[in-house]
Amino acid sequence: MHPAFSVVFFTTATGAGYGLLALLGVLASLGFIPDDFWLGLVGLGLALGLIVVGLLSSTGHLGRPERAWRAFSQWRSSWLSREGVASMATFIPAGLFGIGWVILGRLDGWVAAVGLLAAIGAIVTVCMTGMIYASLKPIAQWHSPYTLPGYLIFSAMSGSVLLNAVLQGFVPGSKTLLAFSVLLVLLGWIWKLATWRYNDRLEIATTANTATGLAGGTVRTLEWPHTEENYLLKEMGFRIARKHSAKLRRITQALAFALPILLLVAAFALPWPFGAALSVLAAIVQFVGMLVERWLFFAEAKHTVTLYYGR
Repeated sequence: MHPAFSVVFFTTATGAGYGLLALLGVLASLGFIPDDFWLGLVGLGLALGLIVVGLLSSTGHLGRPERAWRAFSQWRSSWLSREGVASMATFIPAGLFGIGWVILGRLDGWVAAVGLLAAIGAIVTVCMTGMIYASLKPIAQWHSPYTLPGYLIFSAMSGSVLLNAVLQGFVPGSKTLLAFSVLLVLLGWIWKLATWRYNDRLEIATTANTATGLAGGTVRTLEWPHTEENYLLKEMGFRIARKHSAKLRRITQALAFALPILLLVAAFALPWPFGAALSVLAAIVQFVGMLVERWLFFAEAKHTVTLYYGR
C-alpha cells in the first residue's frame, strides 16, 4: 500500500500549471509582460502542457478510466466533479488567450479580458482541487484550515518560479518577478511548517471505544475483518514510520524551498545567462521537491476507517 503516483503527479503538475496560467493571465493583461511571440508560446505551452498531462495522469488512478466522463455529472454535490467542470471551462478562455497572444500578437482589448478570465478559471480550479481534500471530515490532517490555502499558496509559488524561469530566458535583466518568487517560496515554506506543526499536534478523539460505544476497557480486533484489501484500506491505510517521515520532510524542505531560494538569490546576483540557467534549475528542483511534498501529504493522512482494522 502506498500513495498512487498518478494522484501525486496530478496535484503537483496541475498546481504548477494553473499557477503559471493565472500569473500569465494577470501579468500579461496588465502590461507587466511583453507581447513576445516566443514568451507567449513557451509560457502558455508549458502551463497548458502541465495541466493536460496532470489531468490525464489522474485517470490512471481510476479502475475504469473510460468512465471518467461520468464524474462531470455530479457537480451539484461533488468537489471532484466541480473540479473537472472548472478545469474544462478554463480551457476556453485559455485557448482564446493563446490565440490572441501567440497568433495575433496582442495583449490588449479582448485578449486581456480572456487572459483575466483564464486566470480566474485557474484559481477556481485550484480551489476545487483543495476542497476535494479539505471537505473530507474522516481525515483530520486534510480537514483543517491549512489545506485549501496551502493549495493556493503552493500553486502560486510553483507558478511564479516557472514563470520567472521562462521570463529570464526572454527578458534578460528582469528582477521584479524573481524577487517576488523568492517571497512566495518563503511563504510556502512557512505555511508547510505551520501545517506540519498543526498536524503533529492533532488529537483525534475517535477511538474504537467511541466508535462502538463501549467503555470500561480497550476494544480490540480479534481477527482481520476480511481476506483481501478494500479500496479505503488501499487508499487511506498507508503507514509510514516516524523516522522515514522526518527524513522525507527534510528532503521536501531542501528541494521544494531551501535550494530554490538559494538558486533564485544567486540568479538575482549573477548576470545573464547564468542567472537564467539558475532560474531554470530552481524550477526543476522545486518540482521534484513538490512531488515529495505531495507524496507525504497523502502518506501521512489517516482515515478513521483504519480503526476498523485495529490501527
